[in-house]
Amino acid sequence: MGKKGERGAKEKGAGLSLEEEGKNAAKRSDPHGEEEYQCTGILEQDFNELCSRAGLTKIPKVTVRLQSASNLFPPEESDMPAEKEVPASLTQIQSKYAYFRPCIQTELEHDDPKSVREIFLRGWKIEEKMLGVFSKCLPALANLQAVHLWKVGLTDLSLLSLIAILPNCPALKTLMLEGNPLAEGSFYRLIGEESTLAHVSLRNNNIGDDDAKLIGQALSTLKSSNKSLVSLTLSFNNISDLGAGYIAEGLRLNRSLLCLSLAHNQIGDQGAHKLAEVLGPFALTHTEVVERRRLLLEKESQERSRSPLRHADAKSSERPSSLISNTTIDKLQVAKQIKSGSKKKEPSKKEDKAQASTAGGGGVAGGPAIAPAKKEDAKQAKKMVSTPEQKAVRGKGTKSGAKEKRSLPPELEVQEPTEIVNPLLEQAEHRDGKVFLPGNRVLINLNLSWNQLTEQGLKAFLAAMESQQQASKATAGVKWQMGLLRLSLGKNRFPADSKTFAKLQELMVPRDPTSRQLPKAPDEELAAPS
Repeated sequence: MGKKGERGAKEKGAGLSLEEEGKNAAKRSDPHGEEEYQCTGILEQDFNELCSRAGLTKIPKVTVRLQSASNLFPPEESDMPAEKEVPASLTQIQSKYAYFRPCIQTELEHDDPKSVREIFLRGWKIEEKMLGVFSKCLPALANLQAVHLWKVGLTDLSLLSLIAILPNCPALKTLMLEGNPLAEGSFYRLIGEESTLAHVSLRNNNIGDDDAKLIGQALSTLKSSNKSLVSLTLSFNNISDLGAGYIAEGLRLNRSLLCLSLAHNQIGDQGAHKLAEVLGPFALTHTEVVERRRLLLEKESQERSRSPLRHADAKSSERPSSLISNTTIDKLQVAKQIKSGSKKKEPSKKEDKAQASTAGGGGVAGGPAIAPAKKEDAKQAKKMVSTPEQKAVRGKGTKSGAKEKRSLPPELEVQEPTEIVNPLLEQAEHRDGKVFLPGNRVLINLNLSWNQLTEQGLKAFLAAMESQQQASKATAGVKWQMGLLRLSLGKNRFPADSKTFAKLQELMVPRDPTSRQLPKAPDEELAAPS
């Protein structure tokens, strides 16, 4: 027993050291730890100096990436005195093979060398010492927005070192990590709850179902969800129906992801059904219902503690809070708003009208409390309250506006953000003894081209899109609930004359804002990158 316990402790220590190795790679890579180099923000100068201090003999060249295709590979022998004497064929060969030499290509925002916007590394392995150099020179680039890494030989350990650099680059929102399969599939660490990345591409990384499960859990679980990721590319991988189901689970409670590409995988009808179910109304599981009830009760208790005028209303409900159903709690929120609005007695009708006009601009939360206003009060208030006075109510500069702002119910300030943050607090529908959420209507672009969908998978998406079309009429004007605008299903296993596909096109083409002039996406190319 003692040996087993020691072995377990060593394994735990090894697991912890893996995290520490990733975070402290920069410290170990600099032999001159006491004499730290102060970066200037000029990548070429800082990179060369830091590589020399790290003891690197072969230092990759930093070049500016040219937009013109004809000047993409310029000859590097421009400083040679006898360039004209070199045969033309030799110059062409040297310029051609110069592309395969390790280098760092950059794109600048302006002509200023300090305005590096994007960095491209292609086809050479990044060692631990090189990551230590990057950990110092990349944070000095104040305008760095994107990093493209293609076949750079990353491992699970070096990926942790790369992740440790990201928080030090506040403007960095895009990471393209392609052609880098990992043994332990640590890609999910890039999109955790604390991640600040908005665009992540993981194309051609040999991602399977086990990796897809971790990625789905990173998108959302019952207790946490990613709130920064906008687009995720998982094309040219090995995700099957099982992995698509894991991704669909992550989309249930995720409300940040707008674009998802699963092109060039092995997803069939079962995976399509699971993805389509998330787009339409879906029933909550038992654990989700319990969590929703807990959140509603917690929200109700917070509202009671913040509003002293509602303590008397709380006595009207003698049932224990644990026995109140979800529908009862939803109705209590509206009912108590009406009670609080009707019980308040303001000293003047002018203030009553000012509150009504202010709460009316707040949206749905203020609607029920303003309903009992009398027509005579409204007419008299229109005569008494002028336009500048109404603006003063909403502002913070006048005393009258401050008094009326304090008299407003606190639900106007806390209800709307709370419902947006946690999808379990969305307005639910109760039928057949189950609780249904309206579904994920934040995702606007889904790419499933070059998979294995048949007519059955198309029918699932058709039903989901019809339900979204009906729901969009009820939630018109809500920007964060537009629903799917673009659905790519080309090159699958359904016939070209499919009636279901024709119906889907009739629904999607008017919704797609880019249907008229749409460039071909890289995920829709005929062949995968080598």
